[in-house]
Amino acid sequence: MTEINEDLFADGSRDGDYQLEERQALRRVAGLSTELTDITEVEYRQLRLERVVLVGVWTTGTLTEAENSLAELARLAETAGSQVLDGLIQRRDKPDTATYIGSGKAKELRDVVIAEGADTVICDGELTPGQLRQLEQVVKVKVVDRTALILDIFAQHARSREGKAQVELAQLDYLIPRLRGWGESLSRQVGGRAANGVGIGGRGPGETKIEIDRRRINTRRAKLRTQIRQMKTARDLKRSSRSANQVPSIVLAGYTNAGKSSLLNRLTDAGVLVENALFATLDPTVRRCQASDGRPYTLADTVGFVRHLPTQLVEAFRSTLEEVAEAALILHVIDASDPDPELQIRSVRQVFGEIDALGVPEQLVFNKVDAARPETLMRLRHLAPDAVFVSARTGSGLDELRSRLEERMPRPDVDLTVLLPYTRGDLVARLHRSAEVLSAQHLAEGTLVHARVNPALAAVLEEFTAAAGVP
Repeated sequence: MTEINEDLFADGSRDGDYQLEERQALRRVAGLSTELTDITEVEYRQLRLERVVLVGVWTTGTLTEAENSLAELARLAETAGSQVLDGLIQRRDKPDTATYIGSGKAKELRDVVIAEGADTVICDGELTPGQLRQLEQVVKVKVVDRTALILDIFAQHARSREGKAQVELAQLDYLIPRLRGWGESLSRQVGGRAANGVGIGGRGPGETKIEIDRRRINTRRAKLRTQIRQMKTARDLKRSSRSANQVPSIVLAGYTNAGKSSLLNRLTDAGVLVENALFATLDPTVRRCQASDGRPYTLADTVGFVRHLPTQLVEAFRSTLEEVAEAALILHVIDASDPDPELQIRSVRQVFGEIDALGVPEQLVFNKVDAARPETLMRLRHLAPDAVFVSARTGSGLDELRSRLEERMPRPDVDLTVLLPYTRGDLVARLHRSAEVLSAQHLAEGTLVHARVNPALAAVLEEFTAAAGVP
């Protein structure tokens, strides 16, 4: 396979190396925050994650699954820049409607927070506005749910204009039902006699602070949706151009931190950011490649998925995820060293269903086999006998993956032989660029080419097939 990209800097480093250095150069420093500590202002403060205690509710499945879920929450918290101090799991039939874990356990959680010196509690689930408020009243520190945590990570890692707009829209969609005020902020109004003597020019309809916030958020959401639609148009144009040229699109998709970007670098020398962290890649990377037989195709890296991926993110990133739904083949990458790779597969396929991608051909690729336990690999080989087992770090299995990729990639379905005059070098170049050239021979009359092409190109070459004496 060959691939062309221009991601090299003058000193020979790559864009991904620079991104990683830039990301690691900016770290949160605990203890330097000047934010208000009054819990009544918590909803209007910036999300702060420094010293955290995790808490989860185990409702279904086994204890191992519940512990794995909390361990993943810990990795998410560390990716967001926090220090995990402790983690608690409670067994319940369903989360408590008031405080998520019940009033008694909430008081026990408060004791743990005081003992550990934590300033944040992160819950392994999406809490209602009422649950957030009442749990905060008991523990007296900031309470963050899983959705807000993932949104915070996305906000830190987004780099492109489209990615930043998508993340901001998802954050606002999450925030709008959770706006609330306390005490005087409920009745604080702009204009009228309730404006505490603002006087002439200050009288108005009498909006409360929350109403102003809600109106501004809705205005911003509408603007972001317009921007994303405009950027989607540009993305659709690029995709339609590839489709018109019959260039197959192959997409790397899968669970976050499964090694998709590492595989893309191995297969195409793309030089994109690689980091052992969740959601390191948010902005899609597309590279044009060429199979060993000359067939062109594109290979795209996409945002990783996670169990309970927030609905707001799926909706906000829908234009980006369309790359998966419209691909010719999905390389579904799974972390073979994960404690529960089967759960990864189920979680990713659930997102495939939400974006109408279940009908796209799928090739399972188990990555990180060098770090996986032998018994796990035996179980996975039995579970998915047609899967490919690779290691992006060591290069093991990559040749088999390339062969499987070329085997499953759509082939042009029209077999023809054409005699192209030497004045039509453009058509010869087009054949080499977008068709599978089986043979080429230079004659006195021109270039005799035997190739497999798509129907559109076959129609363009029809007059030259007669010249070659082919019916």
